Amino acid sequence: MEYSPPPLFKQGAPARVKVTVFAFISIVLLMVDARMHALDTVRQVAGTVLYPLQVAALVPRDALASMGSYFSSISSLKQEVRDLQIAQVAVAEKLQQAQLQTAENAQLRKLMGAREHVPVKTMLSEILYDARDSSSRKIVLDRGTQQGVALGQPVIDNAGVVGQVTRVFPFTAEVTLLTDREQAIPVQVLRNGLRSVAYGRGQSGTLDLRFVAPNADIQIGDVLITSGLDGVYPAGLAVAKVSKVENSAAGAFGGVVCQPLAGIDRNRHLLIITSLPQLPERPPEEAPLPTRKNLPKMTPIKEGAGTPAGVDAPKGAAAPIAAKAPAAPARGAARPAARTPAAHPPAAPAAPKEPTR
Repeated sequence: MEYSPPPLFKQGAPARVKVTVFAFISIVLLMVDARMHALDTVRQVAGTVLYPLQVAALVPRDALASMGSYFSSISSLKQEVRDLQIAQVAVAEKLQQAQLQTAENAQLRKLMGAREHVPVKTMLSEILYDARDSSSRKIVLDRGTQQGVALGQPVIDNAGVVGQVTRVFPFTAEVTLLTDREQAIPVQVLRNGLRSVAYGRGQSGTLDLRFVAPNADIQIGDVLITSGLDGVYPAGLAVAKVSKVENSAAGAFGGVVCQPLAGIDRNRHLLIITSLPQLPERPPEEAPLPTRKNLPKMTPIKEGAGTPAGVDAPKGAAAPIAAKAPAAPARGAARPAARTPAAHPPAAPAAPKEPTR
């Protein structure tokens, strides 16, 4: 195969001459542009004319670059969204904990304030969990016999009575709430001092006053407090507020429904009353009076035993007391002569005879 140079170099002067001429022209143009700045206008015109071609030539490169940055920005945005979601969950958890701690601090402050106003010794406790029996109203506290908790101690909060300790273990204690069906507490109306007994109503979470006269002076909104008559709850603790009064003229008793004032289902910390005010001892019980069945039986009096024959003993007279046996004579003393009882009483002496004349 024959090799022939391009047509440009086949025509005219030789190639070396052309290269030399064009190199010289380039050097002259460079020197003129550097010294006289005569080609600035030409350069600007050429740049303006060639700019669309330059942009068109750079479109594929710019498209590839923008596509890569687009996908990278999408991945970075997704990662940033995931990080923000994790941070939001952490912040929400911290916010909930802060709100819980704020509520607990507020409730503890209220308990400390109530503790100062209660004239008895109290112990702070925390609710661990509810009792297993869902039908009963009971909770379990984190205090037991090791901390001085005893059976029957009252449990209160800053608003009023919560319940009573019914079972005690070494490190825990079970408390029966005030609204349990088996709980009863003596109360009195704060407005007029009317006394009654409040009974729990179970799952409804309310109390009712039983055996109340239909015309009793009880109104909606009355506050019930402990009367202290049972010796378990100190007097003056808030118990409930009357929410419903039913006066039926046909029935023997009226119905009174009360709403507990204490946070039965809300609070986490409670106070256990470990000591009660000293009360005077109860007076001794009086002996029961004898009834007719307990009276001693009356024994009949025999004839001749202190009452002459034919004479009746007076009614209500007691039987004659038997004579005591004579004491034995001391040693050396003369014994009295023995008396022989006569079968018949001695006859009267005969009258003296009259002298004969």
